[in-house]
Amino acid sequence: MSNGNGTSPITQVTAADGTVPHIELGDAQLTSAVNSGLQKVENLLRSELQQGEDFVTEKVLHLAKAGGKRFRPMFALIASQYGSEPGSDNVVRAATIVEMTHLATLYHDDVMDEADMRRGVDSANARWDNSIAILAGDILLANVSRIMAQLGTDTVLHFAETFHDLVTGQMRETIGARDGDKVEHYMAVIKEKTGVLIASAGYLGALHAGAPKPVCEALHAFGYDIGMVFQIVDDIIDIFSDPKQSGKNPGTDLREGVFTLPVLYALADTSAAGAELREKLTGPIGDNDELLVEVLGLIEKTDGRERALADVNRLLEHANAQLDSLPEGPHTDALRTLAAMTVARVG
Repeated sequence: MSNGNGTSPITQVTAADGTVPHIELGDAQLTSAVNSGLQKVENLLRSELQQGEDFVTEKVLHLAKAGGKRFRPMFALIASQYGSEPGSDNVVRAATIVEMTHLATLYHDDVMDEADMRRGVDSANARWDNSIAILAGDILLANVSRIMAQLGTDTVLHFAETFHDLVTGQMRETIGARDGDKVEHYMAVIKEKTGVLIASAGYLGALHAGAPKPVCEALHAFGYDIGMVFQIVDDIIDIFSDPKQSGKNPGTDLREGVFTLPVLYALADTSAAGAELREKLTGPIGDNDELLVEVLGLIEKTDGRERALADVNRLLEHANAQLDSLPEGPHTDALRTLAAMTVARVG
């Protein structure tokens, strides 16, 4: 299960020179404001990461230069439209610390997952070693603290709680469900690992624009829901996608022995296919291509996909309920479209 880094409905990929491609949000004024803000975030991100010794900056800029969708800062900038100071300097700072924290988690995740590639380039641990990758992530977190000091104690407290949840999710995933309910364990992990930073982006973007507290809280809840939807949809795509359409090879998580939501539901299926699946899928599949094809075929015969999609739709309904409490306008329309497009990726 990835750290919520699959394809997003609004593609946001940074260029090597630090420029941010144009995105379209359905309203000219909103589109202009968010694109301008994203470039400011990128500039601040690069500026902060270029501080220090050359042997440090080379490592911490490695993944930033590789690009990324910058979804979290985009959400923070849209959320700031609900306040009296949309896109303010503090909004840009808040968006940057969320993205910088996300980058730090990628360095650490790659070490834990022993990953070789990230964003189309060698992972930091593959290019250098695990120690360098861990230290690069730590430097990023130090830079987060420096920027956060400019935002006040309320932000420090909020982000301390955010980071606590983020690390808890990583530890929860590492330890595993043990004797607990595996679906509940999965849901807790994706809420803490993926949902929490997206939720924080919405909350801090609105907070530092001066939005009312109920609006900040609604965007916080919306971010949790959308983050979890992203992850479940990614996990459905990993099992059921056509490689020609998704660009992904199905079953990557299965090869590593990671059982995501549709697989957990498939394993619980009471049909003959479910029973056979429980016999065959007892651990990592590894390089056994024949077994992978057989397992994917069995999963297709169960209700795993339908049950996972039911959870997606439940989360989407809750996300839209949060938007119902917000003022109508192009920024709310953009978030509704974003939520709908997230689910549409399943096909």
